[in-house]
This record gives sequence, structure tokens and C-alpha cells, in this order.
Amino acid sequence: MENFRLKVFRVVATHLNFSRAAEELLLTQPAVTQQIRALEDEYGVPLFDRRGGRIVLTLAGQALLPYAEKLKALSDEAFAAVTGASGAQGGQLAVGASQTIGQYLLPNLVAGFLRENPRVGITAMSGNSDAMLEALAAHRIQIALIEGPALRKDIHVEPFMEDQMVLVVPASHEWADHDIDISTLKEAPLLMREFGSGSRRVVENALSRAGLKRKDLNTRMELDSTEGLLSAVEAGLGITFVSRWAVRNQLSLGTLKLARVRGLKLSRMFSLSYPTGPKPCGIAGTFRAFLLAHPMKLAQPVQDASSVRD
Repeated sequence: MENFRLKVFRVVATHLNFSRAAEELLLTQPAVTQQIRALEDEYGVPLFDRRGGRIVLTLAGQALLPYAEKLKALSDEAFAAVTGASGAQGGQLAVGASQTIGQYLLPNLVAGFLRENPRVGITAMSGNSDAMLEALAAHRIQIALIEGPALRKDIHVEPFMEDQMVLVVPASHEWADHDIDISTLKEAPLLMREFGSGSRRVVENALSRAGLKRKDLNTRMELDSTEGLLSAVEAGLGITFVSRWAVRNQLSLGTLKLARVRGLKLSRMFSLSYPTGPKPCGIAGTFRAFLLAHPMKLAQPVQDASSVRD
């Protein structure tokens, strides 16, 4: 239902790369170029600047993009309304998820949703929480699932699942399977996620409430993924805090252990988010309702070691 030339324009504008757009659209690159040229001829202005070996939107392209995105959203809503009237939801849903959710939870969430809505097609992207909120604000996705507070007035957030973060140490570490005082964290090399990560905000806020400021911490390294953190701990580079979802395999294999920090509360809520305003409708609304009505039960605490003790 979406105008094809505008769809090609929207995908190219999203990637700023003709080759990647062609892959997503299942077209050849010359076919993509032809559609963009035809659209530029129709408007009488260039939409992309292709000089210097890079592609950027012209002012005209920047003006057109929000309308192309609105038309895509309207087309999706129309499709969902028509299929919904027949008693079966259908259409496309674009979901973004922060990394822990995207890697460890989203596949099961999507599988459960598709069992109830088999005619829906889903595309997913992942990144840190800030990146997903930017994608949401830019209408590249319809719903974002994030780990930390949104900290934005243009985004509405609703909790849908509780999570707990745990302190992970090398298997041979003296703190393994032991309780420690929070003051001892000042001595340990700490591995952290990058700025913009929801997990990092949760950890820093919890430590601050417990009396440890950022300047008190011995942050040895920052990494942009949870798997990177766990690999660095296995290599003996330091200790880290991660979701207990993320470390289950390593704990089962015995390559990593948990330590318990007295008095430190590191529970948090996974949240679904969407632009401020009316609640999502169509497929996005159905997905939101599914998440709120079917919160996944977290696994039992691994080795009983993730329990928080005061």
C-alpha cells in the first residue's frame, strides 16, 4: 500500500547507503538508483548529495523524510485495521530493543506474540537504550524495549518486567560465592558499559544511593556489549554488573561466579516505550497489550547467588 518510490527513498535515507538499501528491498542497486532518480525528477530537486564518496540528505530530502515515515505508518495502520476487521491481526511491526533485552529476551517475546498473531511480520534492531530511543523518536521503530529510565519528555515509558543485576567475578576470584562490603568495590577494577547504556545508568544510580560516587570507582574499561563485559571478566580484566539473564550459561559452565554485595539493591524494570501522546494502535498497540498482559517470569535465581542481601 505504501508508495514504492517513497519506500525506496525512506530505506535509502535510513541507511544512507544504496547497497544496504538494495539488500533490504531485495532489489539491485541500479534499480534503487533508478527509483530515486525518478522521484527526484518528480519533485524537480535532488534528494541526496552523493559527492565526496558519501551520501547525505539534501535539505529537500530532509523535508521529505518525515512525510515518507508518516505515510509508512499510516499504511501500516490501514493494513492492520483491514486485517483486524476480519478477526486476525496482520501487518508489519518494527521493534527496537536494548542489548540485554534484544539478545536474551526478545526472541521468546516475539515467538509468543507470533503464536497469537501469525500474520504479523516483525523487524527488530538493537543498540543501547539511548540509541533505541533516538530510533523511536525518529519513527524508525514503533516500540522500544529498554533497560534504564528514558530521561526524555518526548517518550512515554511503561514497565513490563522486573530484572535483577548481579556482580560477576572470575571463577578463581576471592569474592566468588561470598558476601562483600560495598566499600571493597573501590579496590576492584570495574568493567562498565558505555555511556548511553541503560544498564550503566542503573548500576551508577544504585552505587550512588549506596554511597559510592562515580569518582570513587576504579573503572578499568568500558565496553559496548554485555558479551564483551563477560569475556573481559573471564580474561581476568576485572569484575562487572550484568543482568542475571546474561550470565546463566557461564555460571552453568563454571567459567564465572557471582559475588553478593551487602546492602546493594540492583533490581530494575525492563520497560516498553513509545512516543508521548496517544497509546499505540494497530499492531504496535496489540504488541504493547501482549507485553503488559503476558509478563515473562524471570528464571529462578542462578545458584541462589543472585539474591540481594541487606
